Amino acid sequence: MKKIIHCDCDCFYAAIEMRDDPTLRGKPLAVGGRPDQRGVVATCNYEARRYGVRSAMAMSQAVRRCPELMILPPAMEKYRTASRQILAIYRDYTDLVEPLSLDEAYLDVSASSHHQGSATRIAMAIRARVAAEVGITASAGVAPNKFLAKIASDWNKPDGLFVILPHQVPDFVAALPVARLFGVGKVTAARLHQLGIQTCADLLRWSLPDLLQHFGKLGRSLYFLARGVDEREVIVSSERKSVSVEETYAQDLPDAAACLAELPVLLSDLQRRASACNALPHIHKLYVKLRFSDFRITTVECVARELDADMFGQLIQTGFQRRQLPVRLLGLGIRLQEHQPMDSAQLELGL
Repeated sequence: MKKIIHCDCDCFYAAIEMRDDPTLRGKPLAVGGRPDQRGVVATCNYEARRYGVRSAMAMSQAVRRCPELMILPPAMEKYRTASRQILAIYRDYTDLVEPLSLDEAYLDVSASSHHQGSATRIAMAIRARVAAEVGITASAGVAPNKFLAKIASDWNKPDGLFVILPHQVPDFVAALPVARLFGVGKVTAARLHQLGIQTCADLLRWSLPDLLQHFGKLGRSLYFLARGVDEREVIVSSERKSVSVEETYAQDLPDAAACLAELPVLLSDLQRRASACNALPHIHKLYVKLRFSDFRITTVECVARELDADMFGQLIQTGFQRRQLPVRLLGLGIRLQEHQPMDSAQLELGL
């Protein structure tokens, strides 16, 4: 039986800012873009969350919900420094670490000899060291697989630890709302609810063929997750699949010509980011992303082997013609050839 830990720092960006400026503690705080420039909330502390502020929310909406909200711009290099410290702590206990972001990772400690092989005690030690050495809190979940460990880490947030022992899995999973299952978003959850499926206990009454018929490939995942089964391994090596840049504009770009006028700046940013992670030799496709004034998104791509301004221009025009509405967000990106492993220094840039 595997022993998996999922570690997740609490309101990471905001926690770093409060660590460095203790006067921010106890006040609603968000890290992200400016509300007058269509910025979004990257993260916020728990004081802000009491007002209904959430990550990925428009900052203008966040300010309406919490007029006294303090807003700080992201300081990414500071966050990356803390992330490197945290990952180093994880790797003191196991080589099997799969980072998911700057502040979140899976650890497979099945074969670890630390703390007599107790995953619970390892998780406790990690949380204590993150608090002592990095100065922020982390929550952790311990379980026999990745799916359950991730749910467990969120169970007692913030600054919490939750353990699901193997013999507890059936009862724990049966009581889970289906909305908590990996891969189930709002639309799928609504479809499940319409079928009378509220919890995993309800899912257990459905056969695999019936779930496949109603939900396609997702049906197989639902069938096994409802039984607490997740055979995914903790993957140590990381493979970058794409590199992109995007900009949300304070005023909508009114037409294709205005979008094309933004191309040089975006392409320069993409060139710099792709060079930094050695992605340029591995380009397989170019793509553009447009979010229109009605919030609909379209993506257009083509096969290519190098950055090409003219090709990006054609993709922008093709994408714009699909809706012919003002554009609030424009992005450029590259998709990379598969099986291009990235070293640890390159991984940092993608977190």
